[in-house]
Amino acid sequence: MKVSVELQQNVNFKGTSASGHDIMMDGPEEFGGENLGARPMETMLIGMGGCASFDVVHILRKRRLTVNSCVADIEAERAETEPKVFTKIHLHFKVSGEKLTDKAVSLAVQQSAEKYCSASIMLGKTADISHSFEII
Repeated sequence: MKVSVELQQNVNFKGTSASGHDIMMDGPEEFGGENLGARPMETMLIGMGGCASFDVVHILRKRRLTVNSCVADIEAERAETEPKVFTKIHLHFKVSGEKLTDKAVSLAVQQSAEKYCSASIMLGKTADISHSFEII
């Protein structure tokens, strides 16, 4: 996989994915940021949420369950000193669909966390990661 990150202005960067999609990132205002994009660490959490959500939906659909929506709300804490790595991350999934059971969703979340979500497993090297879910 190959991606690129290009300075646009001040501390605003355009990230281009291997699949050709752009993500705008910007630093905080105290370092010259102009709120033109997400902070880089926010994009890491978004990526983790996307990875985990993909897994949960894929696992449930593979079991022939209908998933109408899946929202992952993520809260994280960072270390107070440099490097300010994530120390705690909590993912809360809100899933809706047909015939979804607590057992099926719980298993999908667990499999994502323990086996499939590369982003979660990687970030779990520095952060305590927890999960919860609700069926809407």
